[in-house]
Amino acid sequence: MKLADRSLETLSSPPNVDRTGTQSLTKAIRLMRAIAARPQFGWRLSDLSAACGMDKGTVHRMLSCMVEERLVRQRASDRHYLPGPFMFELGLALPDAMQFQRAAETCVNAFAKRMGGLALLLYRSGNEYVCSQRAGSLQLAGMMVYPGTRRPLFSAAGGVAILQTLPEEEVRCVLAENVAGEIGRNGTVRLASLQKMFDRSAEHGWGVNLGDVVPGVHAFGIKITNEAGEAFASLSLVGTAELYPAARLEQVHQELQIAADALSADARKFNM
Repeated sequence: MKLADRSLETLSSPPNVDRTGTQSLTKAIRLMRAIAARPQFGWRLSDLSAACGMDKGTVHRMLSCMVEERLVRQRASDRHYLPGPFMFELGLALPDAMQFQRAAETCVNAFAKRMGGLALLLYRSGNEYVCSQRAGSLQLAGMMVYPGTRRPLFSAAGGVAILQTLPEEEVRCVLAENVAGEIGRNGTVRLASLQKMFDRSAEHGWGVNLGDVVPGVHAFGIKITNEAGEAFASLSLVGTAELYPAARLEQVHQELQIAADALSADARKFNM
């Protein structure tokens, strides 16, 4: 499957017209998703407006309401917009998910310590993944994925591992959106590298990145499934080429699978 062709599907598809009565809600969710993607740095009004494809006046009015409702806060030092406490409070309504998160923390930390690299627990969030946990003390330049980070599914080995479980038509739609967004943000410069990771992962049947995206950084991903058999998350392992050379691929796969199976068992226990 050629990633470069996926964006053409988005460009040639008819525009998605909001149904009457849902347009404002759709815009608000779009803003919340963007704000949640940058929980530490935050957004300037103008940048948020451009990223969401909405005019500044509309964004400002909606943000004012969100700040009042505590969904969003505005940092006094630089006036950047950040996630507010109400976002966290809403999550408290999902006690099973919180129990899974606590159980997974023990597993992910133990896995990172045993393997000597960085371990990431990634949840699927629509066409993106969101990092839930990061464990391990390995220092990797440019490794900017932390809890709360959101990225397109196709941009990481863990995301590709999730994509591999989806029906072909759904994969086509996700990739169309992912590629169009990638081109909008970065042009086509990374598509060849992402294609290499995508093809390598398809060959192995799980997420495998042997320095395909960032030279010298190897990353791997295995799906985590719930009771319905859906890949709602993945476990990733990231490290240097010296730590995880191609010769260790089978061992890395076995270790990842053991940890992912344990996490899948917890997911079923806590009704994820």
